Amino acid sequence: MIIKLPPKSACKESDVTPQSVYLSRRRLLGSTAVGVAVGALPGWAAADGGQYPGVSSGNTPAWLREKLARTHWDAVTAKGEAVTPFKDATNYNNFYEFGTEKSDPGQNAGSLKTEPWTVVVDGEVNKPNRYSLEDFMKPYLLEERIYRLRCVEAWSMVIPWVGFPISSLLRQVEPTSRAKFIRFETLLDPKAMPGQQSGFALINWPYVEGLRLDEAMNPLAILAVGMYGRELANQNGAPLRLVVPWKYGFKSIKSIVRISLVEQQPKNTWQAIAPGEYGFYANVNPQVDHPRWTQARERRLPSGLFSPNVRETQMFNGYSDEVASLYSGMDLRVDY
Repeated sequence: MIIKLPPKSACKESDVTPQSVYLSRRRLLGSTAVGVAVGALPGWAAADGGQYPGVSSGNTPAWLREKLARTHWDAVTAKGEAVTPFKDATNYNNFYEFGTEKSDPGQNAGSLKTEPWTVVVDGEVNKPNRYSLEDFMKPYLLEERIYRLRCVEAWSMVIPWVGFPISSLLRQVEPTSRAKFIRFETLLDPKAMPGQQSGFALINWPYVEGLRLDEAMNPLAILAVGMYGRELANQNGAPLRLVVPWKYGFKSIKSIVRISLVEQQPKNTWQAIAPGEYGFYANVNPQVDHPRWTQARERRLPSGLFSPNVRETQMFNGYSDEVASLYSGMDLRVDY
């Protein structure tokens, strides 16, 4: 299958968005595409170790090393886009289980133990099960997908993820006719995740996210186990995370331990905290501003005070051709 985006996906320079925008969600807690092609691309081969400068080998488990050796590299590429340096992608993160500052996850996530790891698949499925992560991953061939990542706070990155389509999982577990949504849940472990010990009265742990079933079946939606040719860094959601590139980043839940097929729309964590600011759909939409800042522009990292890398935000983060039909007839100002 070939996925192509129109020329309008090319980004443009624009005005600088105030830095205060990017800190607003942290204050809230503290106070209370890109052209891509799928298919006819380089084949199944081992990663080039020099492809991403500055990337260490990490502590890749044996089962993942075997899968990486058979990974389809460059299965989705970002034409005309520079990949965000690994040091920026791993040191500028929102992962409130480890703290509210952008540097906190990188500093604190070393306490997260990703082996052994258990994933439960339950709810409205014909084949529910509790898996070790290795067994969970056995049926799937991995692909590298270089996607844009757009945060609701108006900053963005370009990340090379390694994972597989959620649709492959759904075919394995066989949703029943009652399944309309898919609910994801993050690990609850206050000992390993210091943010879960804190007084964030606004967050009812564990972190929860959800998709409509047809959204989850879209070819762009993946479950990722790697990035930059290696395993996921803890601060980026190891060992298993969701990646939905046309939605704001908070939708791509990290460190997943439960995947449930459900009949009713699940309420996601940020929707529960501030429903007037964060809805269920979380589609990137430059025409609908956050109540406290504009979404018309984004700051692509890396950037600096004197060399800002600011550009116009694209509808659905540049993936309109692939996903706009999912929302035909909907008012995206209401279903935000």
